[in-house]
Amino acid sequence: MNRYPLWKFVLIGVAVTIGLVYTIPNFFPEVPAVQISSSRAGVKLDTALLESVEQSLKGASIPFRGASLDATGVKVRFDDEDTQLRARDALGAKLGGDYIVALNLLSTSPGWLASIGALPMFLGLDLRGGVHFLLQVDMKAALDKAGDRYVADLRSLMRGEKIQYSGIAREGGGVSMRFREEAERNKAVGAIDRTFPDLVSRTIDAGPGDFRIASTLKPEAQKRLQEGAIQQNIQILRNRVNELGVAEPIIQQQGAERVVVQLPGVQDTARAKDILGRTATLEIRMVNEEPGALEQAMAGNVPFGNELLTERRGGKVLVKRQVVLTGDRINDAQSGFDQRTNEPAVHVNLDGTGARIFKEVTRDNIGKRMAIVLVEKGRSELITAPVIRDEIGGGRVQISGAMTTREANDIALLMRAGALAAPMEIVEERTVGPSLGKENIDKGFHSVLWGYLVLVVFFSAYYMLMGVISTISLTVNLLLLIAILSMLQATLTLPGIAAIALTLGMAIDANVLINERIREEIRWGATPHAAIQAGYERAWGTILDSNVTTLIAGIALFLFGTGPVKGFAVVHCIGILTSMFSAVFVSRGIVALVYGRRRKLDRISIGQIWRPGPSAATPAKG
Repeated sequence: MNRYPLWKFVLIGVAVTIGLVYTIPNFFPEVPAVQISSSRAGVKLDTALLESVEQSLKGASIPFRGASLDATGVKVRFDDEDTQLRARDALGAKLGGDYIVALNLLSTSPGWLASIGALPMFLGLDLRGGVHFLLQVDMKAALDKAGDRYVADLRSLMRGEKIQYSGIAREGGGVSMRFREEAERNKAVGAIDRTFPDLVSRTIDAGPGDFRIASTLKPEAQKRLQEGAIQQNIQILRNRVNELGVAEPIIQQQGAERVVVQLPGVQDTARAKDILGRTATLEIRMVNEEPGALEQAMAGNVPFGNELLTERRGGKVLVKRQVVLTGDRINDAQSGFDQRTNEPAVHVNLDGTGARIFKEVTRDNIGKRMAIVLVEKGRSELITAPVIRDEIGGGRVQISGAMTTREANDIALLMRAGALAAPMEIVEERTVGPSLGKENIDKGFHSVLWGYLVLVVFFSAYYMLMGVISTISLTVNLLLLIAILSMLQATLTLPGIAAIALTLGMAIDANVLINERIREEIRWGATPHAAIQAGYERAWGTILDSNVTTLIAGIALFLFGTGPVKGFAVVHCIGILTSMFSAVFVSRGIVALVYGRRRKLDRISIGQIWRPGPSAATPAKG
């Protein structure tokens, strides 16, 4: 008899149950929605905002299906897109510039499914619609920014080596240093060559008492810097978009100096631009606290080399334009509390160079204020201006003073995301409408459906009851594949749908091997029970070999491919694993339920079996 262990039935039951639960959310449609989030720090997202939104919609006689509040803001669902657009305009006019009112699509799956993590798959730009941007990286600005860093680094080096110099400044594409004595200049050349191997220095004798060094980046260092700049920008864009709550963005390099950003599901281009607008640079500067300087600046006469900025709470601060430290020296930043005062604070970790520079700056400016400035599109925003209490070494910095917990979280977000290595400009903007995405979904769904139905009809006709069992295991395979993709919150694209269709075709191969092996055993005289047992055992080795080789190809696609190729590879690899489970475990379990309890089994329903005869093959039914 073909008995099956109880634990295997339990395993199959658990797998199918989990598959059903995590697949169900994908069948609930998405509805148009409006999402309200804050446009700047300090703006509250609370129940008062939720009530204000509901009252505004009721006052404008705009029907809505429901409103909810979560960590990203207020979300309101509507029945159709026309109502969604009316609501966006009404709420935008009512709430003003402190809030971002963006169009979105939200699932209608029950809340209890979401509470256990059963969420639908993310859909890619080609399926859901969204916005596409192509950004150009300013490589010249990356080199200029590196030059600015070297000015500060060389100044610190000269101070550490106790080398006397008369001036240092940016000049052309490099850094120029002036000395009164040739011996000091020669010492400086040696120190620069030892400390900064990426710089090439040449000496210039401009006249008596005027000895100079012109230091520039080596060509290979410039190339490495430019490649690093675009990779840093990609990583920072990904961090900021992810932390601001956009689900599964696609951010990748295109060519030598461009970056592609795709935000699936975002219908509002202005909303997407605001997200990308957070690609500002973070700078640490000193506050000008000279007597009368602030009053002079507020009277309209800002001293040269200074900038009058406004604190978030309204106070005016005069900040020097000279940058002490940039955000690319920050490794990590987390919000927390000051252990002495229990006030909200931001804890920052600096890299080695940043720690050394910060130690020198804080040692020389105890009791003075230091400004943390966000520079965006040529405009400077003062984040905070704490007082330096002690010399800070070791690369661990605490920023505190007059900030709320929300403001500490926002500052930590900006610092943690880092600073762009070079400015970026949008050179191409494209919106993929949801109607085109729906058409792609329909075509992809129909391709999988028709492929599945053709397999069901063929197998049921050719292998009879064993063919029906094979199609049931194929259904379980599809169920498990979609459930795993949903659990991983993977992004499904058109190549992913193609991989699902391919998985169905490949999964049926294992059932062909099993059924043909059973036929072969019966053909050579085995009893039905023995044929089933031998068929599954002897087909397993072939199934394993064929799937492992295909899995290796899928892993290679994942490792070396990009974009759609990598998405195809992910679905392909998962599909191979689920097909092996369903073809061997699930179909074997069903066969055990159908035939396993019969002590005597005369025949099994597996279609025509051709038995070898003495003169010619004669068909027989098994």
